[in-house]
Amino acid sequence: MLKRFILSLFLMLPFCVNAQQQSHHEIGITVGVSNYYGDLQPKMFTTNGLHPMGGIIYKYFMNPHFGLRFGANYTSLSAADSESNIAVNRARNLSFATHLFEMHGALEINMLPIEVLQMKVTPYVFGGISAFYFNPFAEDDNGNKVFLRPLSTEGEGLPIYPDRKPYSNINMAFPFGGGMKFFVGKTLMFTMEMGFRYTNTDYLDDVSKSYVDLDSLAAYKGALARSMAYRGDKLVTWDRNNPYYGYQRGDSKANDWFWYGNISVAIYFRAFGNTREYMKTRCPGLFR
Repeated sequence: MLKRFILSLFLMLPFCVNAQQQSHHEIGITVGVSNYYGDLQPKMFTTNGLHPMGGIIYKYFMNPHFGLRFGANYTSLSAADSESNIAVNRARNLSFATHLFEMHGALEINMLPIEVLQMKVTPYVFGGISAFYFNPFAEDDNGNKVFLRPLSTEGEGLPIYPDRKPYSNINMAFPFGGGMKFFVGKTLMFTMEMGFRYTNTDYLDDVSKSYVDLDSLAAYKGALARSMAYRGDKLVTWDRNNPYYGYQRGDSKANDWFWYGNISVAIYFRAFGNTREYMKTRCPGLFR
């Protein structure tokens, strides 16, 4: 359903391009908070794991309703079973953190024709595609930072588990969301936005499937891989030294998400073909 929604937005693009009236640009900055939703955080909205985010944004509107947006964002994501209220998750005792850099492009639709001489407030929606870089890590027993992907904690890339392929640090996501937009004076566009990213990976947190045989993992990747793959120490039904292959570690049926709640401030200016008309509305004395 999500992909169909985004596709339907882009199918409207040819109709948008033909309407060249009152085209304009917006360039600005965005700041806010981010969070993660996945195997280590089963709630979409929680105060656990909030991190600051920031970025830049550029938008080109073909008319007051329809525009294209491009942006780059930087943030961090993290989660830990120790903060869970689910007993099984606390016993699993996994955690992760990652820095994340994202670039996105999307179609944005203003519900009302916001413009210098028209509406000053409008709700809006957007949908598109993005690429992002991440590299999950966690702390070992001594508090040292350890990157998890090279350890193949779920057997990714090991010849004895040919069905488990290594995941990439660069992945795609499908951004969508909406917010409120306010035209302040004649030059500033202020927005409040909520944006979701449905990713095409289940390894944003380095957790997806089931445990592998830890002795085999240690033989291929070393003792550190073994200790980072299995950190449970509570459930008596688990073998403390070597949980059997196939015991659930994560939920492979759903990919991971992250989201932003942010505000943006952008400078509004007319498209280059309308520069003279744009200047007349602000400096009429120069164009008598």
